[in-house]
Amino acid sequence: MSPVTWAALLAAIACEVAGTSLLQASQQFTRPWPTAGTAVCYGLAFYLLSVALKQMPVGIAYAIWSGLGVVAISVIGAVAFRQRLDAPAMLGLALIVGGVVVIQLFSKSMAH
Repeated sequence: MSPVTWAALLAAIACEVAGTSLLQASQQFTRPWPTAGTAVCYGLAFYLLSVALKQMPVGIAYAIWSGLGVVAISVIGAVAFRQRLDAPAMLGLALIVGGVVVIQLFSKSMAH
């Protein structure tokens, strides 16, 4: 897998997380700048994901995208928006991270 593929996937995840954070800040699309930022970030996220999909299977890319995105937005929600995570939520997030690690270390679906 080329470094460009990984860079595109990580940038896609970052854009999606930024877009989701701005979605929260848009207050149901009533604030124009966060709303515009949400649209731009999501557009970039999907474009960058499509770049990653040139070399990465869609199921693997989406598993990494969603797993890392869920963890990142959960941390941002806790820090920036004061949303509390209870023990079952943290356990679930740890299992998601574990799943991404298993894919990376053991899956033969993609070249390592």
